Amino acid sequence: MPYDFVLPDLGEGITEGEIRRWLVKEGEAVEEHQIVLEIETDKAVVEVPSPKKGKVLKINKDIGDIAKVGEALMTIADAGEAVEEKPKEEKPKPEEKQKAEEGPKAEERPKSVSVVGVLPEEEEEILATPAVRALAKELGVKLETLKVSGPGGSITKDDVTEAFEKGKKTEDQYGAIERMAIKGLRRTIAKNLITSQKTTAFVTGMDEADITELWNLREREKKTIQGKGIHLTFLPFFIKAIQHALVEHPLLNASVDEQREEIIIKKYYNIGIAVDTPDGLMVPVIKNADKKTILELASEIQGLSVEARERKIMLEEIKGSTFTITNYGHFGGWFATPIINYPDVAILGIGKISDKPWVKDGQIVIRKIIPLSLTFDHRVTDGVDSAKFLSKVIQYLEDPALLFIESA
Repeated sequence: MPYDFVLPDLGEGITEGEIRRWLVKEGEAVEEHQIVLEIETDKAVVEVPSPKKGKVLKINKDIGDIAKVGEALMTIADAGEAVEEKPKEEKPKPEEKQKAEEGPKAEERPKSVSVVGVLPEEEEEILATPAVRALAKELGVKLETLKVSGPGGSITKDDVTEAFEKGKKTEDQYGAIERMAIKGLRRTIAKNLITSQKTTAFVTGMDEADITELWNLREREKKTIQGKGIHLTFLPFFIKAIQHALVEHPLLNASVDEQREEIIIKKYYNIGIAVDTPDGLMVPVIKNADKKTILELASEIQGLSVEARERKIMLEEIKGSTFTITNYGHFGGWFATPIINYPDVAILGIGKISDKPWVKDGQIVIRKIIPLSLTFDHRVTDGVDSAKFLSKVIQYLEDPALLFIESA
């Protein structure tokens, strides 16, 4: 008996995803646990396995379509089962009804059928291969609007790309403009940020830290650590400083159960790190940061960052954050108002390190200064607690020996 394979619950509140790539075709045999498609969620690109062995009868979603949890992705027949394919039911169109009454014409020919499945019902037959249709879906080009150049009136990839390039550049009343589709990771980022903005009562506090001692420590040990194959940045020190400060300020290591109107204080410390990728920001999560050394954190950050940029990161590696760091200073930023990575209740933005005049021991000296911006959810805690938390983080950064004295 045919089996409808639906999009399973992927956890972490994920309700839908965008079909990115099919790895099977209609008519092909599949094995149980074989990866059959890639779907892009608001967290990552997820490989979805087949739940059973059999033959793919029908693929219900095209590349670029949005599939919701519980919706049928494809229909699978049991292995060895003889399946009679049912013809597609169509309601007669007005012109077809009229033709039927007038009788068939000699030049009429039967409607062609795709070799890879039943296509959506269209007003007129559109001749295009599955690859061309997938490209058009990806670029947002409507096939019915194209001028065709292929044999027999078929649409080619060149037809699609030419229409896409022409459509990108147009004009409004003031001059030339270019349109870009909001899709893929950018689409999910937009949805998540709007959710965060609409849900949290966000406030941002700002301060500066003198990290000269930390700078000198890193410079002194950097070559030795690089010899172990580890690239030592400042981020592991920030993670440790934040984790220690969260122990004393647990309301910033929490989430909100809005239905029960409860604050959920987390007893574990999973720190999300925003990573810039060609497709947009992703947030890999360092699990149990309190149980890892500076070098272990550095090694894990290095690996997760590469996986994120190559879009090879696993779903489990971007789930479960309790606090997030975003390091925009690497690109030249100063202060900012970072948006909370929902459902976290706080995020720390790290700005650019600069040489600045600073008063130390009554003397004006040049020090390494870094700007910090802490956004927190005012529903959960108040300005006093958040200011004390940020001051504690600064204390650890300015006296990095404390990170090792109090290290796990």
